[in-house]
Amino acid sequence: MKKYFIVYKPFLLFLTKFFLTFIVLTLLYQGFLGSFENNKIDSITNLVARNTEQLLDLFPTDVATEENIEGTFIKLIYNHKYVARIIEGCNAISIIILFISFVVSFSGKLKPTLLFIFWGSVVIYILNVFRIAMLIVLIYHLPGQVGLLHSVLFPLFIYGVVFILWIVWVRKFSLYAKSTAVK
Repeated sequence: MKKYFIVYKPFLLFLTKFFLTFIVLTLLYQGFLGSFENNKIDSITNLVARNTEQLLDLFPTDVATEENIEGTFIKLIYNHKYVARIIEGCNAISIIILFISFVVSFSGKLKPTLLFIFWGSVVIYILNVFRIAMLIVLIYHLPGQVGLLHSVLFPLFIYGVVFILWIVWVRKFSLYAKSTAVK
């Protein structure tokens, strides 16, 4: 039995780090969300909506956000038409938690790990705002393609970026990269 543990130790260590980080960050985030009253939108989702509106304001369009009183979402109004809504799940925090959990599970030295987590999270956040802005414009112009755009193309975009960041982390900065480097 001990022989199997030694063989699978790196894998078991990876799983332990990943799930512990994921569970702790998810519980912290759920605690954060629990601090908001019922039917109140959390501050991160509000920030994403505001940043999306600011991005779209750079172009010659009419865009507005409007908090829905009856539910926990923000209406996105594009060229005087209610096009989409932003809910808590649109703020990319769950994706950032997944990203951080993976980086920690392949962690390297503390400073590069923390810097990669910070900058990777910033990249994911910014690309998520661009993703939502592009989604709004495309839904406005292609209303019959909402399912394809929202459920296939744009998740593929954001998860593809996260996957690329993971590859960069493992190949360039993690302890795994250091141990397999040619000397």
